Amino acid sequence: MKEQRHDTRWMVSVALMAAIIIVLANTPLGMIQLPIIKATTVHIPVIIGAVLLGPSAGAILGAVFGICSLISNTMAPTLLSFAFSPFMSTSGISGAMKAIWISVGCRILIGVAAGWLWILLSKLKVNQLIALPIVGFIGSMVNTVTVMGSIYLLFAQQYADAKDVAVSAVWGLIMGTVTASGIPEAIAAAILVLALGKVLIQVFKKMGAGMTGVQAAR
Repeated sequence: MKEQRHDTRWMVSVALMAAIIIVLANTPLGMIQLPIIKATTVHIPVIIGAVLLGPSAGAILGAVFGICSLISNTMAPTLLSFAFSPFMSTSGISGAMKAIWISVGCRILIGVAAGWLWILLSKLKVNQLIALPIVGFIGSMVNTVTVMGSIYLLFAQQYADAKDVAVSAVWGLIMGTVTASGIPEAIAAAILVLALGKVLIQVFKKMGAGMTGVQAAR
């Protein structure tokens, strides 16, 4: 009965974090306006959920993030939506599968990486004030690097056509995005994961819903 209560709390907690992701993904709250670019915050609850509830919860939340991205790029397409929506693919079934990997698969990796990194740092007894921003920063960079890296590896020609540049220039554009957007997003994630995570860890411990610390992942 106690295990069943824990399972119920875990599922409710995952559902709550998923709802937050959906809200952020569909409102301006999902963006932080920086001096030059907008940094997304949608991956923040994925990282925090992975810390609080384990890598498997992080994977589920990452999938929710990815599905929201897929739907957004389908319903309101942009110049690069071919890389995020299978329905906007310009290269048939192969392109559709690649788009699903980028929009959903790469986002699942955020939660998995953040959850296992948190477990590792907890086993090493790293102070939470240090571990939380590290997990936030790395989790955010996993998002940027895997997404942009996959676009380079899988859609270099289409990316070049969309940007009206030579294929040889794509690497520079990808690295420019990682630097200009990815790093500010990672810094913002480090700060927010520290600020929110420190409070929520204590709340979840009292609720008995979390899988924080060195507990095994679900």
